[in-house]
Amino acid sequence: MTELVIRPLIAGETPLFASLPDPGLVGRAVLGDVYGMIADGGQYRPEWTWIALRDGVVVARAAWWAKPEDEKPIALDWFDFTDAEAAVQLLRTAPLHAEYSLLLPPDWREKPEVRAAAGARAAAAEAAGLRKLVERYRYSWTSDCALPERTGRLVYRPVPDDDVLRGVVRRIQEGSLDAHDVNDIATFGRDGAVEEFLRILSWMPSPRDWWRLAYTPAGELAGLHVPAHNPSGPCIGFIGVVPEQRGNGYARDLLIECTHDLVARGATRIAAATDRSNLPMAAHFARVGYPISEERIDFV
Repeated sequence: MTELVIRPLIAGETPLFASLPDPGLVGRAVLGDVYGMIADGGQYRPEWTWIALRDGVVVARAAWWAKPEDEKPIALDWFDFTDAEAAVQLLRTAPLHAEYSLLLPPDWREKPEVRAAAGARAAAAEAAGLRKLVERYRYSWTSDCALPERTGRLVYRPVPDDDVLRGVVRRIQEGSLDAHDVNDIATFGRDGAVEEFLRILSWMPSPRDWWRLAYTPAGELAGLHVPAHNPSGPCIGFIGVVPEQRGNGYARDLLIECTHDLVARGATRIAAATDRSNLPMAAHFARVGYPISEERIDFV
């Protein structure tokens, strides 16, 4: 076997990245995305885009992403290959580390060729040192969907200050069914997990004064909802209920209110996600009318 060359792209090599044969069954192709460098109007930096070549032919590729002002990548977006061994070596060689979300069509389990493509990428990612964290549903509410009626069961108020917010988030993370919350607590500790939560939400370009605490008519705290914009557009930034109020269906109320807030600000498409294992939240998304647009597997 000829020697493997692993290196980052340089400006103007977008066609080389695109030369890898890929049927588009999984990954960014599921969204219809096309790789492009920032200099050409795309989203990716050449120094964060790596390829593996044999005899000048691309056999594996990977591209990491962040906002233009970010100093480190926050996501591994592209990871495709025709040579699994080369793909593993690429991820081990590139000096870049970020969560990898393997995007999949909703019916991927029913199609053997898609299952095989997903399994191959998962195996390569894990062989390179990544760990499967969770499978998630991705949702896309559009203006073609019915706007759910507000329930009127909760009262919403702005978040008064960061100390109050930290206390609320810490309570919501108690007994959380969200795998990222559980992983953050194990990795950073309770206080560190709260700071990581705030870092991620504050990273979004939408203003923090959109965030709302929810209370029962009796004045008891029920939870928090965060209508937001990520770099791609409007999204459900966060929905959370404090432990003592769980079991009342308040997450559905928060999701409905969050949807109304975003629509009032002009949203015609709203992205959202939850873990497949978070059965209560997945049921709320279904009841409110959020269709599943994709699924994903997150590796950390």
